[in-house]
Amino acid sequence: MAETVTIEGRPYLKRDPLGVLGLSIITLGIYFLYWYYKINDEIRMVEHDDTIDPTRSLLAMFPGALIIVPPFIAIWNTANHVRAMEDRLGIRQQIEPAIVLVVMFVAGVVNGTYIQYHLNAAWDVASSGGQPAIAPPPPPMPPTPAAPSGP
Repeated sequence: MAETVTIEGRPYLKRDPLGVLGLSIITLGIYFLYWYYKINDEIRMVEHDDTIDPTRSLLAMFPGALIIVPPFIAIWNTANHVRAMEDRLGIRQQIEPAIVLVVMFVAGVVNGTYIQYHLNAAWDVASSGGQPAIAPPPPPMPPTPAAPSGP
């Protein structure tokens, strides 16, 4: 199930990473193509970067896969855009574009889980005003009285 977060007045979806994988497998990759277009569009909007073209990215996946190379370039660029967003938001554990490439080469749509996991972290930080979404520390424990010393 997807959770909606609002960033700068626009809704963005925090999708379940395993849901992305499951739907991609069940639909024989069709959901992956839809998801891939949507995340590129969301990244373009949140980053205010008109150089990101979700349609071109989608076309690189299909029918660009017939030429073999374009999907790898497109997924590399998408991972770099996610990494730039994580860097701008101050997220320490960032996506590795090389891992995305390797996973795409080995297992295709499985890399959607990895990318979506990192996007969810970015949506959390961006929706909280640029601050990491962490719980406040618990209140300090009151000091325990010292045991009386011996005779």
